[in-house]
Amino acid sequence: MKSHESEEMYLETILLLRSRMASVRSVDIVEELNYAKSSVSRAVNLLLKQGYIVIGSGGEITLTEKGQKKAEDVYEKHRVFTEIFVRMGAPRELAEENACRIEHVISDDMFAILKKSLE
Repeated sequence: MKSHESEEMYLETILLLRSRMASVRSVDIVEELNYAKSSVSRAVNLLLKQGYIVIGSGGEITLTEKGQKKAEDVYEKHRVFTEIFVRMGAPRELAEENACRIEHVISDDMFAILKKSLE
């Protein structure tokens, strides 16, 4: 997995967890993704260094404006692709799985063209 794909996946996970819980901590990401604590810790530190998140004194993870924007962009791609695949007749689980793959590799320009064609 390319590093930008990984960072996008973590940002999207934080965004989705935040919509379900009051605060998000590394342990929540570990449980959600079923990844090793060490992997999540490395990823969280990279996101912190890149300015996508801040970590509070209690360990709570908050998306910065930059991180929020990137997470929302990735999640929008996910939602659009899932909907397209479901409309095409795919079962939701299969649609979600493939949307997850495509959302990380499609360019922003191509996604904009696709979205415009759907309007």
